[in-house]
Amino acid sequence: MKPQVPENAAGALAGRHLVVTRPAAQAGPFCARLVAAGAKVTRFPVIEIQGPNDPGRLGAVLDALDDFDFAVFVSANAVQRVLPAALARGPWPARLQVAAIGARTARALQEHGRAADIVPESRFDSEALLQEPALQDLSGRKVVIFRGDGGREHLAETLRDRGADVTYAEAYRRAIPDLDPEPLEGPLKAGAIDAITVTSGESLRNLVAILEPRGREVLLRTPLVVGATRVAELAGELGFHGTITTADDPTDAAMFRAVVAYLEG
Repeated sequence: MKPQVPENAAGALAGRHLVVTRPAAQAGPFCARLVAAGAKVTRFPVIEIQGPNDPGRLGAVLDALDDFDFAVFVSANAVQRVLPAALARGPWPARLQVAAIGARTARALQEHGRAADIVPESRFDSEALLQEPALQDLSGRKVVIFRGDGGREHLAETLRDRGADVTYAEAYRRAIPDLDPEPLEGPLKAGAIDAITVTSGESLRNLVAILEPRGREVLLRTPLVVGATRVAELAGELGFHGTITTADDPTDAAMFRAVVAYLEG
C-alpha cells in the first residue's frame, strides 16, 4: 500500500494510538507531528545509539580528511556523531565532496552547516546512491564511509569495483536498549494500538526480540507502517500478518503520510 496524502492533516489521527520505534534522540519531531494531528503516541525506542567501539580509529580518520575525495554518510546518526567532531578540528576540506544516502541524512548535514553535494532524489538507499553520476568512475579516488557498526557491504564493494580506495569509519554502535516491554505489551494485548511505525529492518528485529516470547503473537498481528520495501519484506519473513503500509521513504514527512493513508484508508 503506497500512501498519497497531504502533510497538512491536523486532526486526522484523533483518538488513534501509535507506537514510534525511532531512537530516542530522533523521535521528537515525528512524535510532535503525530500528536499535532490528534494521535496518542507511545515512544518505544528499539535501538540505542552508542559511541564507536574504537573512538581512536574514528579520530584518526577525521584527522586525515584531507586525504579523501568523497565522504559518504549512511545515516543521520553518522552525521550527528561525525560532523561536530570533524568541524572541531577545523574547516571541512574544500575538495572533499559529501554524499548522503537520503533526505534525512542530507537534512542532518544541512543542520550542521554542510550541505550534501550528492544525494538521491528518491529511493533513499545504497542502490539509489550508487546511481548518482559522480560515483560512477572512481579510479584513483579515495572514499570514506561513515556508518554504524556492521551493515551491508554492497555500497563499499560496488565503489571498489569502480576503482575507489574505500575506508570504513565506524561512527557509532547500535544496541538493543534495556526496555521494559510491559508499557507496549499491555496495550497490544488489549487491542489498543492502531499501528506501529518502524523505519529499518534492524528496528523491526529488535522490536520482535524485546517482546519475545510473551508478546510475539499479538505483535505479529498488529498493523505496521514501515519506511522501506525491504522492511515490509522482512516483516513478512518474520511472520507479521496484519496490514503493512510502506512509506515512500523513512523521512518523518513520508512516514506521516503513510500513517494517515493507512488510518483513513
